[in-house]
Parts: sequence; structure tokens; C-alpha cells
Amino acid sequence: MNSKEMAKLVCSALEEKKAEDIKVINIAEVSVLADYFIIASGTNRNQVQAMADNVEETLGRAGVNPKQIEGYQTANWVLLDYGDVVIHVFDEENRLFYDLERIWRDGKSVAVESL
Repeated sequence: MNSKEMAKLVCSALEEKKAEDIKVINIAEVSVLADYFIIASGTNRNQVQAMADNVEETLGRAGVNPKQIEGYQTANWVLLDYGDVVIHVFDEENRLFYDLERIWRDGKSVAVESL
């Protein structure tokens, strides 16, 4: 599975759990970290964890396992690292505070529908 297909699956999994403001940033040309950053928000801890769980379950069914997951217990910023695709699931307050969209503005914003 290539990174674009993986990003599409991630966005679907996030949408299933009512993720808010999903942003996909193609960082392949500005960083060696990954091809895509996917950023989404949840309204509370339970939703953030449910979104992370659904991403992990969906990609697991597709045969893709995470390299690392950070922040699940506190659920104010859960990072799911799948190598070429890195998913950031925030609560609303921490998303505003860390503002990854601004930090990675050199990346190319990708419409979820175009995946």
C-alpha cells in the first residue's frame, strides 16, 4: 500500500468518528520524516481516543502496523506514526496551541477528496 492510499484510509477512519477539520499536508518535498501529515481534531478525550483507535483498527485490517503511538492516555495530542504517514489527533485547545498547519506551511495542502 502506498502512502496516498494509506492517507485516504486514515481520512475515512477519522471521518467515521466525526473528526473535525481534517487537514492533509504533503510534506514529501520539504522533509524526510514522512510523505503526509494528517491533522484532525476531536471535541473531547473519548472522541480523540476513538479516532485514534479507528485509525489503528482500519490500517491494521489493511495489514499496516504503527511504528509508534504517543499520547494516547492523555488524549490531548495523539501521534500515530506509520512511517510515510503521520497522524496527529488533537483536542481543540492543543491543536490551536501547537498550530502544526503553520509550522508545516511549506508543505502542500491536499484536499481530502483528491486522495
